[in-house]
This record gives sequence, C-alpha cells and structure tokens, in this order.
Amino acid sequence: MYKGTYKLVGQELSMFSRKLEAQLRYQNVPYDWEFKTLASGDEVNKRSGTRFIPLLRTPDGWVINDTISIGPFLNDRFIDCPVIPTSPALRCACFILEDFFNHWYPRHALHSRWCYSNNIDVIGERFGKNSILNKSIETPISDEESEQIKDFGELMLNSFGAKACEIQGAGPEHSASMKKDFTNLLDLLLSHLEHHDFLLGNRACLADFALVGPFKGHFLLDPEPISWLGGNLGAVESYVDRVWQHGSDTQNYFSDDYLPETLNPLFEYVEHMYQKFAEWSINAALNDKKFFALDLGYGSFEARSMKRLEKARLHVQDEILKTNYKNSPIGNKSILNFYLKDSLA
Repeated sequence: MYKGTYKLVGQELSMFSRKLEAQLRYQNVPYDWEFKTLASGDEVNKRSGTRFIPLLRTPDGWVINDTISIGPFLNDRFIDCPVIPTSPALRCACFILEDFFNHWYPRHALHSRWCYSNNIDVIGERFGKNSILNKSIETPISDEESEQIKDFGELMLNSFGAKACEIQGAGPEHSASMKKDFTNLLDLLLSHLEHHDFLLGNRACLADFALVGPFKGHFLLDPEPISWLGGNLGAVESYVDRVWQHGSDTQNYFSDDYLPETLNPLFEYVEHMYQKFAEWSINAALNDKKFFALDLGYGSFEARSMKRLEKARLHVQDEILKTNYKNSPIGNKSILNFYLKDSLA
C-alpha cells in the first residue's frame, strides 16, 4: 500500500512545506506538489487547522497534517533510509532540535519577509504563482499572468503579513534585535556544521529538515534575509544542498551515541532563548492569557501565547521517555529539564 506518488499540499514559500519536501527528497519518496491556491485554501486550512502547516496525501488515501507527525510516519514507511537516530542521546537531540527549529525560526521568517519593503513585490509574485496561477515559482509566466498577480504582495502584507509579525512580537520596531539574534544563532550553527555534514553526523535527521525548511522557504529566497547571510552565504547553501539530496546507505550518525562539543553552545542557546520563550508562552496560554511580555536580552517584546507549544513539548517528552536517556551522554544535560517537567502551568 506504500507504492505510488505522494502529494505535498502546501506552498513553496512555506518553511513547513519545504521542511516536508526536504524529507521527501532525502528519503527518495516519490512526490508531486499540489499547491495550496486561493481556490483550495479554505479546504486545506480547515483540514490542517492552520494556514502554516502542509498536508501529505498518501497513495493509499490517507491525508496527514503537521510535519511533527508526518516525519516519524515517513521514517517508518521508508525505513531503508532512516531519518531518526536509534541511540538514546542522538534520538533525544533529534527531537529537541526539531522542536526548536519548528517554533523559534517562525519569528525570524515572518519578520524578515514582511517588515522590509524590498521584499514585497518579489514575494508577491512568487506567492501569486502558487496561489493564483497554480504554478511553481520557477515557472516563467506571460505578461498577462504578471498583470493578474500584480500587487499580490501588498495584498498579503495588509491582510496577513503585518498582523502576523505583530502577533509574534516581531514587527518592524524589533528589526535590530531580530537581525542580531538571527546572526548569533547562525554563528552557532555554522561553527558546528563546519566540522560535520549534518547536525548529528554524516546523515540527515528530522532536525536537519526542520532547519532547512526556513532557509529554503524564506532566508535563501527573500531579498532581505539573504542579505543578512553576508560571507556565510556559501556555507549555508552548501549545507542546504547536502540535505536536499537523496540519503545514502553509507551515511551514518555519530557512532557510540556521541554528542560533539560543538553542539553544547547550541544547546545552551536553545535553553536560554527558545525554552524560556516557550515556557512563558505555554504558561500564559494555560492561564488563559492571550499575550505575554518577555525580554531575552535584546529588549522587551510582546507575543501571543501558543497552546500548541505545550503539545509539542509533550511530544518530545514522550520521545525522550522511550529511550534510555539517563545512561546516555545527554542524560546529565539541563536541556532535558524543560521537556521532563510534568506541567508548565
């Protein structure tokens, strides 16, 4: 029942659609794009529960939403090219980093896309190709089609983009702090990837797909954020290209459940930045507060609380508890504490 072509329902400018595409490509899963258009958008949004998350239609008639669920599902179906490590420390690190990239980078992605005027016409045309013309962003279009999607960027900015940034506490007034945080995190990532092809060795995992998603769908695509990469552009493109290829049987994760020291600064960042952000967001949501204010070292911002972060936390907790993590190299690391708490309320 696994034979046949899968359908990736989403858009090429979506970090989560690109995350899923990266996994489909790496596991060599046959797939076609089914663009979420203005005509089909209401149905897709209703099925997925959000406008951000793609759907996967399977050859055997299933429709699955949320890449957090789709990732392990595809890993098991195409186990000849696994993308989840089996050793305790690496498996825990895989799910922790996937959670981090899934829920930290959306602030940078939204801000870098919608808070800079030099982006709007370019991304408007690309969104228009997917949403109105039902075509890939790489497909040439006629003058008549160009006229048809003219000003679509401004329409999206006014109807969605500006408000989404405000809700995330990532509006134009936070430009300096967003750029600084983006650069600080990128430095940590590249310091690790300078020595390793992928996050956990010589093989890509779910966390690599979650990291590539925002770069493929936003940071290497939009005019503004690509300018932030500066001299790191080549290193980022090389990493993205590695993840974008089919996996090989000769590629392996770190042996002996090894966690290199180059991951430690990244783990510390996750604790001090994302986990603090998530804990405040979850606590506010569980106490029926729509917004919370927080300062992570760049100045105070206000963001909408998100109940889904608690669901994601418990998902990672479940994956950690399936392993013998206490006797592994990650067992004494404080990055686990956020996930092992019974409640954050």
